[in-house]
Amino acid sequence: MAASAEMLKPSEAAVVSRVTLRDVNRVIDEHILPDAFVSADNGRHVLAAACSLIAFYFESAKHLTSEERLLAIRSAEPRFATARALDWTKLLREDLTVHHGFLTIDLMPFVRRVRDRLTDLEAARAAVESSPDVLGGAPVLKGTRIPVYDVAASAAAGRSIDEIQETWPRLNAEMVRLAGLFAEANPQRGRPRGSAGMPKGAVIVTNRRVPRRRAAG
Repeated sequence: MAASAEMLKPSEAAVVSRVTLRDVNRVIDEHILPDAFVSADNGRHVLAAACSLIAFYFESAKHLTSEERLLAIRSAEPRFATARALDWTKLLREDLTVHHGFLTIDLMPFVRRVRDRLTDLEAARAAVESSPDVLGGAPVLKGTRIPVYDVAASAAAGRSIDEIQETWPRLNAEMVRLAGLFAEANPQRGRPRGSAGMPKGAVIVTNRRVPRRRAAG
């Protein structure tokens, strides 16, 4: 498993925290997340363990004010700061309860959930490989020539596992799930590829074109 000190790209942090990429950038820009947990080297990165604080901030919004949530994050900062030298096993032994007046907040549930999501992300990384000799270096599911982003797009379009397996018989439900997770954590850049043509079984009913009427002058 990745260490709690691992630095994640914003898109990866969004997946692990279960928030949007916009939310991750917001907690960085507005300094909701302490600066000590953010790196600007070679692009933005967020401390993996700090994703627990991101998850807490947004998931508790219905129950706590922004001031209370910020107070909890600032109070927990010293304990999470040690995560740079800790693995998850040690971090899960920490006392992550925040006390302030009549307010008591336990951050441990958020740490556990983020740890589990990071484990999922690790599995998705391990399920994907890339080689210049295979599809020009496009990410594929390990041991196959099946493009990860094509599988993820099919699942996102609502195709069932059975339908996806009609196209790629070697895939199982877990491989499809991991492909989607990898694609979400590593969104493609640039223009989308052009359409490969009409879907199988599609039929053109008519190709009659209707000329556009000119507006009266």
